[in-house]
Amino acid sequence: MNNTITDIPGILVGNAQDEIALTGCTVILCDDGTIGGVDQRGGSPGTRETDALRPMHMVENVHGVLLAGGSAFGLNAAAGVMQYLEEQGRGVNTGVARVPIVPAAILFDLAIGSAAIRPDAQMAYQACQNASNEPAQQGNVGAGTGATIGKILGMGQAMKSGLGSASVDIGNGVWVGAIIAVNALGDVKDPSSGKILAGARTLQKGPIKLGQPGYFADTMQIMRTFAGRTIVNFASKANTVIGAVATNARLTKDEANKVAQMAHNGLARTIFPAHTMFDGDTIFALATCKKNADVNIVGAFAAEAVAMAIVQAVNCAVSAGGLPAANDIKDIV
Repeated sequence: MNNTITDIPGILVGNAQDEIALTGCTVILCDDGTIGGVDQRGGSPGTRETDALRPMHMVENVHGVLLAGGSAFGLNAAAGVMQYLEEQGRGVNTGVARVPIVPAAILFDLAIGSAAIRPDAQMAYQACQNASNEPAQQGNVGAGTGATIGKILGMGQAMKSGLGSASVDIGNGVWVGAIIAVNALGDVKDPSSGKILAGARTLQKGPIKLGQPGYFADTMQIMRTFAGRTIVNFASKANTVIGAVATNARLTKDEANKVAQMAHNGLARTIFPAHTMFDGDTIFALATCKKNADVNIVGAFAAEAVAMAIVQAVNCAVSAGGLPAANDIKDIV
């Protein structure tokens, strides 16, 4: 097994990106019969086809999920996924045409690289062509190409983040995996130690010695100083954590939505703060329905997979756009 979301049989992942413009998209393709759900918690979402996945709506099956940069412009890239799936004969049979169901979520990466170039249908189609069950790529790829973290003090004191993935073997042949593009306002902390791995930086001059505090500004502590005031700056609007969890468990549509909801606990364990009005945090859930499993167990480990994927996203990122990544500073903090 490869410890990414493609450990789930029937789940394929493909990426495409522009490494100069620092933007890209990630496509998750799934077998016919896959049940979809979603839970959206951030206050600034950019999404497509999410209402169709909610309870009391007719659609149950999902054919693919798109995660993209480009802010709301990136939602147009879903057309490329639909084109690819239609060419494969995939989609809901309406009697006159097959209509692929492709929910999507975007993140804001226009403040790094080029704001004029965004993921489009052609890029998403390429991501579909690249999709495979090989270990999911991580770091500065796909939707994580322009992802950044720790923007409470502006982009000048932020850090580079990326795309991360992980999987968990629940037992009895049941697996849960996650893939997350981490573009949060807040800091990412190691859930076991509470240590900040990547986030807002101070502008302290001179070298920082090993073990000496001062590199990270600590977003939660900064927010204390804003008590009684409104946090308003350009960078505060440049955020969102988006992703998907997948399982081979047999779930109903309601249960898939519950798993998506529980998966957000992984954000709360690793991102400080999560789910702010400046984040558009959205997680999709996909169930390929091959193995029997209790929804409570699946949801509990979905949160674990999300937490691990978020840590992977910052640990696999490399510096870009003038912003350092966690790997650049691991020897000084």
